[in-house]
Amino acid sequence: MKQWNIYLSGEIHTDWRQQIEQGCKALPVVFTSPVTVHELSDAAGDHLGHAEDPFWRDHQSSKVNAIRTQTLIQNCDLAIVRFGDKYKQWNAAFDAGQCAALGKPYVTLHDDSIIHPLKEVDAMAFAWAKTTTDIIKIIDYVVKQ
Repeated sequence: MKQWNIYLSGEIHTDWRQQIEQGCKALPVVFTSPVTVHELSDAAGDHLGHAEDPFWRDHQSSKVNAIRTQTLIQNCDLAIVRFGDKYKQWNAAFDAGQCAALGKPYVTLHDDSIIHPLKEVDAMAFAWAKTTTDIIKIIDYVVKQ
């Protein structure tokens, strides 16, 4: 059976990744994700030199983070893109756009309250799920069939 590489993108303030990983322990899957610790992500480019302007610090770090993110998305078989309700996840929307541009299948994970702002992102998704249980069932089906 093929081992699937699944990229978990998006919201970092809840345990949704752990729920999916736990629910898929018996399946031949490997999970990857962006750096999910704010401080580490924000400091990814700090070794390149001190930037007085916060814009340039963010710019440096976003470029270093992009090396990881783009590579992981390019190498994934499937991406799960989670949108939470607490913060705007522009990075998750960007990841979904990269998946769409690369022809990588992705599934969005979010509740009903943000259907409208995500209509274009959902339109390109292969599925929309409301719960991690839904995601686990999708992964189970795709991997086993």
